Amino acid sequence: MSETYSGGCACGAIRYEISGEPIVMLDCQCRDCQRESGTGHESHLAFPRTAVKLSGEATHWDMVGDSGNAKTRAFCPTCGSPVYMTFAAMPEIFVVRPASLDDPSRYTPQMVTYGAQGYVWDHINPALPKFDKMPPR
Repeated sequence: MSETYSGGCACGAIRYEISGEPIVMLDCQCRDCQRESGTGHESHLAFPRTAVKLSGEATHWDMVGDSGNAKTRAFCPTCGSPVYMTFAAMPEIFVVRPASLDDPSRYTPQMVTYGAQGYVWDHINPALPKFDKMPPR
């Protein structure tokens, strides 16, 4: 059995505990992730929603991805830390940011998505499989 993944925002107002291993860990170079992260990509760990225990109240904002599906990004209203993301088209998925983990060293990216939108100055491991958009499910 794996260890629980725990984490939260910088000030501790939002906390989560997740049992089980991630479905996938990836770096995304889409323009939305670039804007939210303030750099060339954003990193994500995706888990089954049923494995998540969440405490604290996040502020949410919705956006529509280039797939046409809505995604909801959640951040702490006190410290502003981005903590998690959910998708209207995949309500069974819960995504956290590696920097929000209590032990960020547990993050090991498995792939790069939206690599076609990446920048040459954003140095991501070239050995990772890279997809121009999202890979097929």
